[in-house]
Amino acid sequence: MALGVIFSATDSVCTLQVLNQDETPLLYSLVFGEGVVNDATSIVLYRVVENLDFSQIDASAILQTVGEFFYLFLSSTLLGIAVGLLSAYVIKKLYFGRHSTDREIAVMILMAYLSYVVAEVLYLSGILTVFFCGIVMSHYTWHNVTESSKITTRHTFATLSFIAETFIFLYVGMDSLDKDKWNMTNVSVATSIGICATLLAFILLGRAAFVIPLSAASNFASRGARTRITFRQQIIIWWAGLMRGAVSIALAYEKFTADSAINATMITSTILVMLFSTVVFGLLTKPLVHWLVPPHASEMETETRTLGGGSEDLNFHLLNEDESTCQQNAPTANTSLQRSSSAVHHVWRTFDDAIMRPLFGGRGFVQYLHHSNGQMQNSFASIPDRH
Repeated sequence: MALGVIFSATDSVCTLQVLNQDETPLLYSLVFGEGVVNDATSIVLYRVVENLDFSQIDASAILQTVGEFFYLFLSSTLLGIAVGLLSAYVIKKLYFGRHSTDREIAVMILMAYLSYVVAEVLYLSGILTVFFCGIVMSHYTWHNVTESSKITTRHTFATLSFIAETFIFLYVGMDSLDKDKWNMTNVSVATSIGICATLLAFILLGRAAFVIPLSAASNFASRGARTRITFRQQIIIWWAGLMRGAVSIALAYEKFTADSAINATMITSTILVMLFSTVVFGLLTKPLVHWLVPPHASEMETETRTLGGGSEDLNFHLLNEDESTCQQNAPTANTSLQRSSSAVHHVWRTFDDAIMRPLFGGRGFVQYLHHSNGQMQNSFASIPDRH
C-alpha cells in the first residue's frame, strides 16, 4: 500500500509546459487541478497508510482509517483557508502591512510558510495546507497589494519555484550516482530492470483505470458539449499523470530510510522510474499533444468559444459599447451567467461579492466584467483599420 501511494503521486509540470491555457482551457484546468490535488492527496494517504496495523485489520479499523483520511484532508484544507484569509485581512486592514512593497511581500511569503509550518506541527498535510492557502491568497490577498508588489511577488515566487525544482533534480541526479547505495541493493541488473518495468506497468494500468471511468462519469453529469472530455483529451490526461517527480522521491526517502538491501533497492528503483518517466514520457509529451490537439483545432475551439454562447459571448457583446452602457448591462450579464451556472456556484458568488470581498479584499464579479471589457476595448482600439 505504501508503494501504491508513493507511485500514485503525479508530476504534470511537463505537460503543463506544452498545453496552452488560452487554447485549451478545459484540458489545462483538468491536468493542473488533478495533478496538484493528486500530490496533496497522496501525501495525506501516505500518512494514513503509515499508521496502519495490518495485524489487526477489521471493519472498525477500516472505518477508522477512512475517518482519519478525511480528518487530515479537511483539517489541512480549513487551516490553509484560515491562514489565507488572515493574510488578506492583515494586508487590507492593518497598518504595518499596507502600502509597502517590502512589508506586503514579507507578509505574503511568511503567512504562506506559516500555514505549512503549523500544519506540520499539528501532523497535518503541509502541502495540502499551503495549496489551499495559495488559492485563497490569489483570490483575496493578491488584490490588496500595490502594483509594484504584484510584479515583485510574481517574479519572486517564480524564481523560488525554479530554484527549488532545479535543486530537486540535482539532488536526485547526484543520489542516482551513489555507488554505495547501488552496491547495497545486492540485486542483478535483470532483477532491477524487472522491478522498474513492473512498477511502470502498474503506473500505466493505474492511470487508465483512474482516468477513463472518472471521465465517463464527468461526461455523464455534464450539462453542455463544451465541458465534455473527449477521448483525445482523456489520453492527454492519462499521459500527463505517467511522469513521477519530487513527491514520489520524497515519500520514498521517508519510507525507506533504514540502511538495508531492500530499502536501497526501493530507493534506486524509485529513482530509475522517475528518471525514465521524466525523460522518455516527457520527451514524447509535446509531439503527443500536438498530434492529438493540433494548433489549428485549438484555435478553432477558442474561436467557437468566443463567438458562441456562454460567458465569452457576453464579453464579445460588450466590445462596441461605451463605459456607461457597459455599466448598465453588466448586471444583466451577471444575471445571465448566474442562470447558466450551477446553483452552488451562484450562491457562492453572491456570498463572496456581498460579504467576503468587502471584508478581505478582491474584485467583485461586476467589477471584473468592467475591467475585462476595458482591456478588450483597449486591445481592439490598438488594431489599425485595414478597410
